Amino acid sequence: MKSGRDVLSHAIRSQRGRLIGGSVLGAGHQAGEALVPVLVGLAVDQAVAEASWGRLLMWLAVLAVVYVGLSFSYRFGARAGEHAAVEAAHEIRAQVVARVLHPGGGADADRLPGELTGIATEDARRVGMVVLAVLTGIAAFSGLAVATVVLLGTSVPLGLIVLLGTPALLWLGHLLSKPLERRSEVEQERAAHASGVAADLVAGLRVLKGIGAESAAVERYRRTSRTSLAATLRAARAEATQNGVVIALTGAFIALLALAGGRFALDGTITLGQLVAAVGLALHLQGPLQMLAWVNAELAQARASATRVAALLSAPPAVTPGGRELPAEIDGAVRLSGVTHGPLRGLDIDIAPGELVGVAATDPAAAFSLLRCLGRQIDPETGTVELDGIPLRELDPAKLREAVLVAEHEAVLFEGTVADNAGDPAALAAAGVADLSAGTPVGERGGSLSGGQRQRVALARALAARRPVLVLHDPTSAVDAVTEARIAASVRRMRDGLTTVLVTTSPALLAAADRVLLLDGGRVTDAAPHADLLRRNPDYRKAVLA
Repeated sequence: MKSGRDVLSHAIRSQRGRLIGGSVLGAGHQAGEALVPVLVGLAVDQAVAEASWGRLLMWLAVLAVVYVGLSFSYRFGARAGEHAAVEAAHEIRAQVVARVLHPGGGADADRLPGELTGIATEDARRVGMVVLAVLTGIAAFSGLAVATVVLLGTSVPLGLIVLLGTPALLWLGHLLSKPLERRSEVEQERAAHASGVAADLVAGLRVLKGIGAESAAVERYRRTSRTSLAATLRAARAEATQNGVVIALTGAFIALLALAGGRFALDGTITLGQLVAAVGLALHLQGPLQMLAWVNAELAQARASATRVAALLSAPPAVTPGGRELPAEIDGAVRLSGVTHGPLRGLDIDIAPGELVGVAATDPAAAFSLLRCLGRQIDPETGTVELDGIPLRELDPAKLREAVLVAEHEAVLFEGTVADNAGDPAALAAAGVADLSAGTPVGERGGSLSGGQRQRVALARALAARRPVLVLHDPTSAVDAVTEARIAASVRRMRDGLTTVLVTTSPALLAAADRVLLLDGGRVTDAAPHADLLRRNPDYRKAVLA
């Protein structure tokens, strides 16, 4: 079970090389920044006070070298840090996507697609930023360390003020980051939920318009969006409070340090040049302290995001892979014995190799459960599903899907062309895609095509895969009756010798099957060719003709 801490530590370890290099350069930049007021103070004491042009030019040259060094250190250190953050975020994103696409499933349980997208994008980005935050923190501590050592060498009381005051400021900043962390986690959850609702509504836009539910959809998103906005505002207020308090305390701390330095200069404890250096170092400290405040805020948000990423990566799979291998030659015999899952109740089905079988379900939920069991998206509560006598539980889901393809009704097409989605001309012809050329553009999720065109291209893609076992779920519900009859004949011809299961209530498709199983009450109640069932079974007539 992964934790948020595991995710953060892995992100840091994965960028160890860039982190070390960037930290050295960042520390060099901050050390150079801290040395600038010291060098100015030395120039005042050794050149200005003694009116020596030679020494003044020498110190100016030293300052120029230091400025060039710290400038290049910042440039390349920042580049290394940004590169490391982007690479770490990319690696987290790849892990999230791999988990979502894992054949065992389970990652999308109780999560909308938009929420998964939010975790793969915004949460991954925030986790990646932890690398830059660590680099920045190391650089800031380096600047504080150099300033403290110099101030201790100049005046022990000034150095002690820094040594005692800095940990107190950091502790206060850490306390103030706790509310931000809590509110940031809620903010990210609400934003991800809002994105999920938006994606869900956009995907079903045509349906919403068809039933006139636009106003209800808008109201639903408005409520969700307002909840997300409220969470975002609470997180923003927490961040603003933290930043404001830290900046105010930092200013008071720097003012105290400058006041003490001025008092020591008046007493003659330190020289004029040392006072200039002390005041300059006090001003310099504002940079590292603000950097540490930013680091605290970034770590708070990264911890919240890492918790969400860890929860997704640790989500248990819906099915666990077995160790048994499929035979090199697959006959395509499918058997379900006593399968119980959801609405399925002791379901028994026996399909011979090469048979074209129709399944007409009176309950759509039962059809859906059957599809999930056949594709091993789930394992049944009781009973077994077998392929060529091998229980599917004993197979790796990824290997199984090389033999069994379940083409669901809500198939998603990919952006590109018809050929990109289904390039086999024979499959395109069998699916009745005569009105589209191979180069016809296909928009995201097939949005540029009509419902019937999307279905036919998805069917062509399924046929082109030529799996030994193909399960089709309502592949022609948006196609006219004449085209549907032609497609049924073409599917039968193209799948000759290969096992095919048609889960549908379409009379045209069921008429092309060798036999049809009536799935009623969670079990098969009748089985015969389509014409025989129509003649003798009223439940079947109601299911396919209503």
